[in-house]
Amino acid sequence: MEEYTFLRQFADSWMLLALFAFFIGVIIWVFRPGSKKKYDDTANIPFRHEDKPADREEDGKK
Repeated sequence: MEEYTFLRQFADSWMLLALFAFFIGVIIWVFRPGSKKKYDDTANIPFRHEDKPADREEDGKK
């Protein structure tokens, strides 16, 4: 059997199934119960310790 033909058949069957299973696993991991707090905390990192907008002098602009 030619190497290309073997790899093509493998990619069309088992690798497709493996990647689909990996995709479903990632979706389940992201939407698992209890993960909302973690992702909300991560999403708010840019806004931590922000009392007010930066002054123009602090930005380096005049």
